[in-house]
Amino acid sequence: MALPVISFILGTTAELIKIAPVYHGILERGVRPKIWFTAQHVDEVSDVLADLNLPEPDVWLVPKEKAHNLESPAQVPGWAAQVLRTAWSRRAELKAALVEDGRPPLVLVHGDTFTTPYGSLIGKRILKSRVGHVEAGARSGSIMSPLPEELNRKIAAKIVDMHFAPSAREVNNLRNARGVVVDTEANTAIDAMRLAINGPLDLEGLPEKFGLATLHRFELVSRADKYREALEILREQSKQMPILYMAGAPEREKIRALGLANLFDEKNFIIQPKMRYLKFLPLVARAEYVVTDSGGLSAECYYLGLPCAVHRERTETPQHLGETVVLTEMRGDKLQNFLDTYQNRRGESWVEKFHPSEIIVDTLARLGYC
Repeated sequence: MALPVISFILGTTAELIKIAPVYHGILERGVRPKIWFTAQHVDEVSDVLADLNLPEPDVWLVPKEKAHNLESPAQVPGWAAQVLRTAWSRRAELKAALVEDGRPPLVLVHGDTFTTPYGSLIGKRILKSRVGHVEAGARSGSIMSPLPEELNRKIAAKIVDMHFAPSAREVNNLRNARGVVVDTEANTAIDAMRLAINGPLDLEGLPEKFGLATLHRFELVSRADKYREALEILREQSKQMPILYMAGAPEREKIRALGLANLFDEKNFIIQPKMRYLKFLPLVARAEYVVTDSGGLSAECYYLGLPCAVHRERTETPQHLGETVVLTEMRGDKLQNFLDTYQNRRGESWVEKFHPSEIIVDTLARLGYC
């Protein structure tokens, strides 16, 4: 008897990275999952797929020839309309791909990007499929911070049938949710990390010791005063030990527009292009500390026991906070305090302790999906 089909609806490189261990776990059970891609990210997708041994997407929900990176909120409505238009016009084809033996098909979404609620909606309402949400249940407690991630998570939770929550806290957040709630004990990022952290460093002229910074979220870079303050603090700190600031095109444009390019140099506060995941994680693992507004990177620092300042007003994963990972509330004085005390914050590595992707795949197997 043919097995049901599992399809991932994904849209970003981070989603591809975090879902890769689940994809390969399903593949090992004899099921070839499908990837339907919404193309929130495009530029680095081919490299990430190659790095993670993932195939090209089976379906592009934004036609590949029209796809480009989403770089501003103003682009989202047009992108969303295209995704829904493609899903609706190809609904018969997509339904046929999901249904092989009459048993309920399954669509999996991930995290808190725009693709998360849209993928849930497509799977549930258009394709009449059951939907599972990996990395479900995170809550910051404020719809506005971070926006739109908190809203994306809450919308998805109303739609999906299976919630794969990364800790007991998220399970508790989902206590009133419909459907099955599974505690995976950790974020699937920890499984992806094992592929990367011991890889070679691919950056010439790397200082012997360095701090690492990634600040890119809309809630920070859209506030010129806060973004400027953070960069100026990092610039001053870099006089004590070099800091690598990994910046994508939107951040570089913001830096240029705000007249902040003079903060950077080639010796102390060094601006670098963003790197592919399998190249970036070895760099993270060798850093003395990290300053970031990325929820994913702060989780990875937590699992590595690496000192990390989360430069945001709120976080949806307060269980990671403590001596190692601190929340600055986007305050300059708290960021400076972290930089003054990071030497005492290194903690225990948890990389080998948790295997959340195995829990997800085992659950899907028990339910008859793989």
